[in-house]
Parts: sequence; structure tokens; C-alpha cells
Amino acid sequence: MAVIKLTKDNFEAEVMNCDKPVLIDFYADWCGPCRMVAPIVAEIAEEHPEYKICKVNVDEEGALAEKFEVMSIPTLFVIKDGKVADQSVGARPKAQILAMLG
Repeated sequence: MAVIKLTKDNFEAEVMNCDKPVLIDFYADWCGPCRMVAPIVAEIAEEHPEYKICKVNVDEEGALAEKFEVMSIPTLFVIKDGKVADQSVGARPKAQILAMLG
């Protein structure tokens, strides 16, 4: 599955109404650690169709970053049944990201 780019317009439909765990990667194009996490997130999206993988560009979607109180990037959130189930700040290896989803 492809990584879904979230906006304030598609957030509700893509995340809150989803019946599987959702990983949201809050990032910015200029952020070095975000660029380290990006290929891992894309790999998880390709290998694990049981999860929905999404990204939020904090420079373009400030309201979503504010809603989730994102202070540093990258920040990863796992949403299950419309609620935050887990979150982490900073670059993480693939195994730790998968553990968050599991």
C-alpha cells in the first residue's frame, strides 16, 4: 500500500474511521531525522497491508500538528479505534516502529 498524505480535509475519513491501526508520521522536508525515517515508513507501508500508513507535513498542515501537540519532528503516532495508542519522538529503527503498531 502507498503512504497516504494527510491533510485537514481527509484526516477524519482516513484516520478516525479506519478499522485497522494507523501510523502517522509528522515530518518536514528540511528535517534530517525525518529523511532517515521516511524510507522505513515507506517500507512498512509496502510490507504490511494490515496497517494504514500516513504522513503529515507539519509545514503544510500546521493545524494537524497543533491538534496532536507535535513539538519536535519526526513524531510518530499510532491510532487505534480513533484513539492515540502509542507515540514516539525522534528517529526510530523499523523494529521499534513495528512494535508500536503491534
